[in-house]
Amino acid sequence: MAAVREALPDGRYGRSGDERADRGLKAVGSVLGVLFLGVVGWFGYDYVAGQDISAELIKSQVVSDDRAEAHLEVRKERGADGYCTVRALSEDGGEVARKDFRFDERSERIDRVVALRTTSRATAVELLACTADG
Repeated sequence: MAAVREALPDGRYGRSGDERADRGLKAVGSVLGVLFLGVVGWFGYDYVAGQDISAELIKSQVVSDDRAEAHLEVRKERGADGYCTVRALSEDGGEVARKDFRFDERSERIDRVVALRTTSRATAVELLACTADG
């Protein structure tokens, strides 16, 4: 007796015609993913490079019931002028002081201890933002 082999139905097993469409979608997805990462990278670089003045709060100390101090390290371009806003918070999270400090020195790195006069005892001091003039 001879075995008769029948052909498998087309598109049911193995490769199908949809693989070409899948390959196209993968290519389009890859291109869009690379473009998205490029745009995010560009915006990140532009944000960091576009800042003329930035600062970091090194440490803070509550000196008394009506005074707090903050040690700031400011980095800026040599010719840039600007200010940084610092605030003090009470134990319940309410703001007890806010002050802008100017940085007009002609150096790229400035270390300064600044003092805030508070309306009640502060428990934390935070750097809000730095802004360049113009």
